This record gives sequence, structure tokens and C-alpha cells, in this order.
Amino acid sequence: MIRKKEEIFEQAQKGALIAQNRIAGHPLNNAVLENISPIDKNIIGTITDGDANDIDAAVKVARSTFESGIWSKKSPAERKEVMLRFCDLLEKHQEELAALDAVDAGKPITECLNTDMPATIETFRWYAEAIDKLFGKVAPTDSDTLGLIVREPIGVVGAVLPWNFPAQMFAWKVAPALTAGNSVIVKPAELTSLSAFRMVELAYEAGIPEGALSLVLGLGEKVGEALGRHMDVDVVSFTGSTEVGRYFLKYSAESNLKEIILECGGKSPQILFEDADIDAAIPHILASAFWNMSENCSCGSRLLLHESIKEEVLEKLVAALSEWKVGNPLDPSVSIGPMIEEAHFNKVKSFIDITLKEGGNLVAGGKIHSDLGSGWYVEPTIFDNVRSDMTLFQNEVFGPVLAVVSFQSDEEAITLANDSHYGLAASFYTQNIKRAFHVAAAIKAGTISVNGFSEGDITTPFGGFKQSGFGGKDNGLEAFEQYTAQKVIWYMH
Repeated sequence: MIRKKEEIFEQAQKGALIAQNRIAGHPLNNAVLENISPIDKNIIGTITDGDANDIDAAVKVARSTFESGIWSKKSPAERKEVMLRFCDLLEKHQEELAALDAVDAGKPITECLNTDMPATIETFRWYAEAIDKLFGKVAPTDSDTLGLIVREPIGVVGAVLPWNFPAQMFAWKVAPALTAGNSVIVKPAELTSLSAFRMVELAYEAGIPEGALSLVLGLGEKVGEALGRHMDVDVVSFTGSTEVGRYFLKYSAESNLKEIILECGGKSPQILFEDADIDAAIPHILASAFWNMSENCSCGSRLLLHESIKEEVLEKLVAALSEWKVGNPLDPSVSIGPMIEEAHFNKVKSFIDITLKEGGNLVAGGKIHSDLGSGWYVEPTIFDNVRSDMTLFQNEVFGPVLAVVSFQSDEEAITLANDSHYGLAASFYTQNIKRAFHVAAAIKAGTISVNGFSEGDITTPFGGFKQSGFGGKDNGLEAFEQYTAQKVIWYMH
């Protein structure tokens, strides 16, 4: 059954949206958590309150399925055919999936429909099309030996997802891991489990074996830790905070030394040099700073402006902010919805209060829309005269609060850009090609965009430097590598 967005919105109001564990052959865990929408605090349904027993059951069926070969030993062409059927089903259900993310995460429905779901489908389709076009290598041996360098699926993969892009992050993890032939166990954020549940159902409908894709819902401290510590999991890929990423390294060290892939926090700089095309840059600056309520790891939350153009840029930014409407994210005209939950809302609000106390100059926003729905709505906010030693400059907010700093020279801009524990992304604007190459080489970040805000696309690997993560990359052909084991086969005759 294909549900329209209006039906999803109605079911949410009735509290009828349910998400449950999907573990082949394992009885359903009847314990549940209430699912509260950040839009209005309405209880929109329930999700399974999973535990370590559920993870153990999921790992056992995943390992058994992997060893049986019913998915792992299919030819790449056979897996491709099944994955493409799955993509077709995702396309048919994309309005439904977009609506589930909107009510679950408080994301603007327009973004979910026009950005998140097309990107989700593109990711699955790209990896499906790529899998039968990858080849091993032959080593340059002497005439009486043959050295083959091959890659095989690694085994059981745990995918721990964040709450900010539920469907899209499901695709970033599951698409390469599953297409490569692994058995995958998905643990979505407890705040946003609805689209993952529906996509797993559609995957089974497409013909993906149930044991090759399991879903375990629940709290991170129960389900996430159990997955991280399990002795029979080969890889865990995690996207989320740097704080929680550290836990997964600890879990691995204290268990079976499973591989850990981390994509963590960011405090990305945007730099406008004096020769920048300001008018062209304005929409990119705002998108980088405030897209998805700034609940985005690569959010350009530090704006570095050459002192000669600072006032002009600020004036134009403030004027353009009038187009960023704050309100109910189910309204197609809304750009800024609520923060994901009350604790996160309070954290974001505290950054505004602290910055005011530390001497930041509020030039736009700062208003809390307590009259809207849940009351967790924060207006896009810009602070000028932020110093590099201030809390707002150094710490990830994950909310719509932008720090503006001025600089005088290229080297000062580079120093400010690199003055961070993070190194996920950066963007800068200049018409000078020599400067462009110099600055791109000097900034310590995993993805750098020039004269525009971009995270790259599905063809380019995504990941960061320093405390933004390591161990592998999402996207690109590189993502296949982290979910495969390299093997050398040496024939002698």
C-alpha cells in the first residue's frame, strides 16, 4: 500500500505510526517507547524498546545468513537486480517516506520531498549499478606464480544512524554494505525510526533476504552499545556526535577489535575573501549555515569575512534571511522547523545566551518561537564580533546560530579556519585561482568547496579530519572498501 503524505500526517495526529524490530525468526519485543514529534510534542506512535537480547538475535541470524551464501555468494549481477527492484519500490513510496521523516524529525516537508528522498534513491541506485563493475587486481609476479588481490564482503555490519537525515543516512550506510554482500543490522536513532522501518519492509518486498537486513530499534545505551560490544560483528559504521563516537572505539577495544567507521561532528568554516562575488555567495552562505535547521554535521557555522567587505555581506545576509520562514515543517513554505527534542533545544538556546554574555553582537535573529507547536523553534541567528576563544567559535551547536569573524590576510583566514578540533568540511569564495589552490591545500578538512556550498555528491567520498572522524568514508566507490576484506590469493606452480 502506497500512502500519500496527507495520510501520514493524519496517522501521526492519531498516534498510529508504529515501528518495530525486524529480526528474522525472532519473537517481537513487545516493550515500546513513545514516539514524540518535535513539531508539537504529539505522541505520533511507538517504536520497539530493543535490548541486548535483540541485538544478539539479530547478529546470530545475520551471521547464519552470511555463511549460508544466499545473499553473500550471489553474483554481483544478481544482487544488482534485487537492489534495483528495491530502488523502484523506494521511488513509488518516496512521498510516504518523506512524510515519515517530516513528522518524525520535524524536517521541512519540502526538503524531504525534493532533497532527501531523491538523494536516498540515487544512493541505492548508484551502488546497485556500481557493484558489477568493480574488479580485483593481478600482482606483477614472476612466471611461476600468480598473485590475485580480491575483495570479499566482510561479514556482519552494524549501521548506527543519526537523527538529522534519517532516510538519507540509512542509504549512505546500508546501500554499499548490503550491495557488497554483507549482512547488515541497522540501528536508527530512537528519535527517528519510522522511515528505516518502512524501508526495511520494502527491502524484503524487493527480495532482499530477511536475514541479510535486520532492524533493531531502541536507545543507544542499550541497543547501540550492545551492537558495538558484540563479539561477532565485523564492522560498525557510526554517524553522530564525536562524544558517542569515542564510545564505539572503546566498545571495539574492549570486545573483538571490530572495525569502527566514524563520521562525527564539525565546526566548518566559510570564508569570503575581498574579491568574492558577494551576491552569488549569499544564498550558499545561508544554505550552509541554516539548511535543515543547522542540524547538519557539515554546517558552515563559522563565517570568516575579510574586513573590507564585512558590513556589506552582513547587510545582505540579514536582508536575505527574510525568505527563511520559521514554522510548522509540514507547511511547504517553511524553511526552518523545530529542534529535534527539548534537551537539544535547550542546548542551542544556551549558545545564544552564552554568546551574548561573552560579548557577541547579535545582528539577526535570536528569537525563540515559544508560541509555535512544541516551542522548540529557534530563529536563524547571526552573531558578529565573535572571537576565536569564544564558546560559539569553538563548539558545535547543531542549531541555527552563525558566528561571524573578520580577518585581514589570507594566512589569518587559514589560521582561523583550522582553529578547531574538527575538520569535516569548509567552503570559501574567491575569483583568484592561485589563491583558490593555496587555500584549498592549506585547510584541514575532508571536503572543501570553492565558490559555493557543497558536500560533493554520491561519486565523491565524504568524511573528515581530526575529531570529525576516521576509519572510512561514506559515498564514492571508497565506501565499498570499508565493507569488504582484502584478500591475497597466491598460486605457485
